[in-house]
Amino acid sequence: MSDLTDIATHRARLTPGRPAHRDANVLRWVAAYTASMLGDSIFFLALSWAAVQRGSPAEAGIVTAVSAVPRALLMLGGGVIVDRLGPRRVVIGSDTVRCVAVLLVAALLFATDPGLWLLAVLALVFGAVDALFLPAVGALPARLTGNDQLARVQGMRGLAIRFSSVVGAPLGGLGVAIGGAAAAFAFAGLLIAVSVPLLVSVRMRELPPDDAAAAPGGTAWRDLRDGLRYIRRHRVLGPLMLVIALGDLGFVGPLNIGLTLLADERGWGASGMGWTLAGFGVGAGAAALLLTVHGRVPHAGYVLAGAIIPGAVAIGALAQAPALPVAVVTALLVGLLAGLSGALCGALLQTQSAPALLGRVTAVSGIVSLGIAPLSMPLSAAAIGVWGTGPVFAVSAAVCGLGGIVALCAPGVRRAELPT
Repeated sequence: MSDLTDIATHRARLTPGRPAHRDANVLRWVAAYTASMLGDSIFFLALSWAAVQRGSPAEAGIVTAVSAVPRALLMLGGGVIVDRLGPRRVVIGSDTVRCVAVLLVAALLFATDPGLWLLAVLALVFGAVDALFLPAVGALPARLTGNDQLARVQGMRGLAIRFSSVVGAPLGGLGVAIGGAAAAFAFAGLLIAVSVPLLVSVRMRELPPDDAAAAPGGTAWRDLRDGLRYIRRHRVLGPLMLVIALGDLGFVGPLNIGLTLLADERGWGASGMGWTLAGFGVGAGAAALLLTVHGRVPHAGYVLAGAIIPGAVAIGALAQAPALPVAVVTALLVGLLAGLSGALCGALLQTQSAPALLGRVTAVSGIVSLGIAPLSMPLSAAAIGVWGTGPVFAVSAAVCGLGGIVALCAPGVRRAELPT
């Protein structure tokens, strides 16, 4: 394992391929990912709607949140499986299981009214499969194109996420209006099904000899420990995980529950909150589009820190916005800077990691983003209830900004470059 930190240098010398946004193989993967994410958006809307219709608000909240438990508990093991079996095989299998599960529940809801237990089981299955799906999705781009194109691929992935979040909710609402939760579930399952043949058609690059030699071969527990040790000892990946953790902890609370409470406190209402979220979405989409088209980010480590720190300042300023238009513009700036820093973090994770270890590396970053960061939401809500939005947003901004300071203070991250 001691030689693995030099693998990224070996991979940086690979011959550049065609631009990712003109590569049919990458575009097939982006299309598959977009279809799968659209299905996800519709699935979660249908799940929450069906749970509300069949239980109390508290029971509905439990059903919609229960998928996070297997996702957080199993994701590290999922990373080991991804590295053992290969990300393409795991993504195809995961989307197949997700499709079958959702369509089966849709059929049962059309035929009968099984109650909340079925929805809870479906949420648990979805969460368990996500523990495999998310590390595999993170490990795939490095096997599709050259290192010089990974920043562009992260931009394309960001565009897919933005598109899915904007389009998925109206499509899910249309499905519910036409045939209730059963129709929405069926629509979600069919969209996920679209991704499977596209994924089957995606071609994978062969691992370089050094990377193939690093593939997991011991027990699962040993492979897991090797992956964690690799991250801890790596001059870029170790501190970068801390940067991601601090950034997500400072970002998730204010931009989720905190924004809702801020809109209520200022009297902006649901429409005001919607405009503010739209501003954030436009900013994040602009960052993703910029990376997709431009594709090259010199001095990536410095740019990463330079995006996180002013982005943190913008988060703190959001709670001080005197009027809704100012809040919308500030949220746009937050989205632009957060989208840029998030894409750079993803690109650096992939270019600095050995492909044979990317499943485990992606799993650790997923635990940070999806397991630890969401804990800030109830804490933010409780703190706002005691101290108000201003102080809580300021503390969140300080936590997020600390991530940028870590990036500047860690030589490996500060001097990190993306291959050109």
